[in-house]
Amino acid sequence: MSRDNEPVPGKWYEDLEEEESFRVLKVDEDAELIEIEHLDGEIEEVDLETWHEMDLEPTQEPEGWAESDEEEEEEEEEEDEDEDDEDWDEDDDDEDDEDDWDEDEKDERAEY
Repeated sequence: MSRDNEPVPGKWYEDLEEEESFRVLKVDEDAELIEIEHLDGEIEEVDLETWHEMDLEPTQEPEGWAESDEEEEEEEEEEDEDEDDEDWDEDDDDEDDEDDWDEDEKDERAEY
């Protein structure tokens, strides 16, 4: 029934049969799983086949809906991890330079 409504992370949908609204959190195309969050905060995984069997309609974000503090913290942590990864790459380059220096020093000692 919802073949016209492909799951899009961050978008809200209403399950007309259950009369419930939810938003899509993640879509794992490889595993064919869709992670959704209901208004009560319950998180559920739905397989793609089940998604297409649901009677869905896109809807607006419910009034008064706000992301929980936990979700905001997770997003901030992911941003921090990305920054840390960049720093790690720079540190790795520095270590390579030190290794080169050690080899140069060994070569000099061998000449004496």
